[in-house]
Amino acid sequence: MTAPAEITDVASEDRLRADLYNFLGLLLARPADEMLLAQTADLSGDDSPLGQAISGLARVAKASKPRAVEREFNALFIGLGRGELLPYASYYLTGFLNEKPLARLRQDMAALQVTRADNVFEPEDSMAALMETMGGLIVGRFGSFADLDRQKTFFNNHIAPWATHFYTDLEAAKASIFYASVGAVGREFMTIEREAFRMTAG
Repeated sequence: MTAPAEITDVASEDRLRADLYNFLGLLLARPADEMLLAQTADLSGDDSPLGQAISGLARVAKASKPRAVEREFNALFIGLGRGELLPYASYYLTGFLNEKPLARLRQDMAALQVTRADNVFEPEDSMAALMETMGGLIVGRFGSFADLDRQKTFFNNHIAPWATHFYTDLEAAKASIFYASVGAVGREFMTIEREAFRMTAG
C-alpha cells in the first residue's frame, strides 16, 4: 500500500493496535528473515490470552531459523500450484479468488484513498494486506485519519467475516510451526478487536 506520512497525534493504545496489525501484516506478507525473527524473539507478553500468545510466538521465534521459516511459509501459502492455505477474503467467503469481496474492498479502499503499491501484485484482499491497511487507517498513514466508526466499518466489512477462521486454520495447518504461533496471536487479537468494536457506538 502506498502512503504519505502518518498523523502523529494518535493515542498510545491506538498506536499499539496499529503496531500489532502491521506486525501481523509483515509476518504474513513474506517469510520472516533473521532480523524479524530476532525482533519477534525479543517480544514479551503479559498474562492475558493475547499476551500469552505473544510470549509463545517469541519462544518459537527464538528457536526458528530463517530457512526453515521460509520453507514453512512456502508450504503454507505458495506450494506447488497452491499452498495449504489461501489467505484471501474472496476465497474464505466464496470459495473462489477475485470475487465480490475483493471488488467491495477495492471500492472502499478507493473511498479511503488507499492504493496498492506499484510493486505489489497480490490481490488486496490478502490477510497480510488487510492487516497493513487496518494499521495504516488507525494512524492516518493514508492521508486522512480514520475515526473509530470508519475503522469499525472497515473491520466489520473486510476482516471480521473471515479473520478468526483464517487464523484458526493457520494454527492448525499441517505445515505450521512458527506460523501456528502467528495464528494464535492473530486469533486472540481479532477476538479483542471484534469485541471492542461491538461495544463502540455507531
